[in-house]
Amino acid sequence: MTDQSRRPRKPGKPYRRPQKDPVRILAFDALRAVDERDAYANLVLPPLLRKAREKGDFDGRDAALATELVYGTLRRQGTYDAILSACVDRPLRDVDPPVLDVLSLGVHQLLGTRIPSHAAVSATVELARVVLGDGRAKFVNAVLRKVAQDDLDGWLERVAPPYDEDPEDHLAVVHSHPRWVVSALWDSLGGGRAGIEDLLEADNERPEVTLVARPGRATTEELLREEAAVPGRWSPYAVRLTEGGEPGAVEAVREGRAGVQDEGSQLVALALANAPLDGPDERWLDGCAGPGGKAALLAALAAERGAVLLASERQPHRAGLVAKALAGNPGPYQVIAADGTRPPWQPGTFDRVLVDVPCTGLGALRRRPEARWRRRPEDLDGFAPLQRALLRTALESVRVGGVVGYATCSPHLAETRAVVDDVLKHYRGAELIDARPSLPGVPALGDGPDVQLWPHLHGTDAMYLALIRRTA
Repeated sequence: MTDQSRRPRKPGKPYRRPQKDPVRILAFDALRAVDERDAYANLVLPPLLRKAREKGDFDGRDAALATELVYGTLRRQGTYDAILSACVDRPLRDVDPPVLDVLSLGVHQLLGTRIPSHAAVSATVELARVVLGDGRAKFVNAVLRKVAQDDLDGWLERVAPPYDEDPEDHLAVVHSHPRWVVSALWDSLGGGRAGIEDLLEADNERPEVTLVARPGRATTEELLREEAAVPGRWSPYAVRLTEGGEPGAVEAVREGRAGVQDEGSQLVALALANAPLDGPDERWLDGCAGPGGKAALLAALAAERGAVLLASERQPHRAGLVAKALAGNPGPYQVIAADGTRPPWQPGTFDRVLVDVPCTGLGALRRRPEARWRRRPEDLDGFAPLQRALLRTALESVRVGGVVGYATCSPHLAETRAVVDDVLKHYRGAELIDARPSLPGVPALGDGPDVQLWPHLHGTDAMYLALIRRTA
């Protein structure tokens, strides 16, 4: 009796069991977590890599490839979607998300890496057979063969609107940023085409790992003994791992004497510490301290001067991260869980106050590329009241003659100068001071008095800082 439930095999083409590729399966799993759970790749990927190493599936080259596949696919998602739209016979919103993830991984291998085209298509189709099934694997194969007919430059000529007709849309497709983000960044730069293209390109580059040697606990000389370690560009406490080194392998990081911290974040803390004061310098406050990087550096700097840092964080679990970051600090400090808009301390208590306020995070798109696709213009309205409230509270918390640092990891004018100008317009007894002298040696800081750091100019996240002195 013939089994009619099975499709007869074609002569000469015996059934072949799909071959599991641990690198591409891990990359696929990471992308699904980012899509399904709104997770961040920089939080999802490390435990997946660690588990793969423990199982013996991965070596260093495998981990590097998996990392490139995940981050490269996320960074170039907008560009790849435009190309896939030209190769798929229905709107991409009608393609199942897991299928779209596999296709995007394939497009990145074809257009964004040095993997040969035949190998990129073959490996991605094999991945599709494992995670999607044979039927969808045929669809993936057909689409990727269309993509493979041209290189990235050729595809961009076909799918990107001409610059002269719509410059923002052109840049959005070519550099894989939402159009509204391109517009906002261009406004913040206030320059010509070269500046915005340089910035968008920098957003799509893989950032170096930057360490901070916490004063009194570690030195840059110690960190520079690590393989491929070089000094930071601007911060005297920064060391860069130029070949994507693993921070967890650094003894000082494991012991908490050093940490991973972007150099822009270090510069914000240093600028507040360097700002001139009128009067005593004994009590410092980090009013938005989570997860603790700036607080750890400030606490160490305060200890060198005999000052005390209070680190306040609204969310208890993040306050726990702050406490962990500060553990072992050589001087006194305190960590509390408190709402920075309704603080438990008395007005005029502190000599220096930092508020690194919650924001859209558009300044850290190198590190969190998926954020560019999640954020919407209306998110700005959601952050605005909190940002203003935190700055007002900071001004009330500092004594007359003391200094407040307003910082945010976003260059969007609605989150930077607009907030500072609006608060100071209604707050008598405070004045902006020039932040540039507090960052000696750092170039391209603009006309002041506030400071905007940029990935393409400074090699940092796009951190913003305004220094404000309380005068009455």
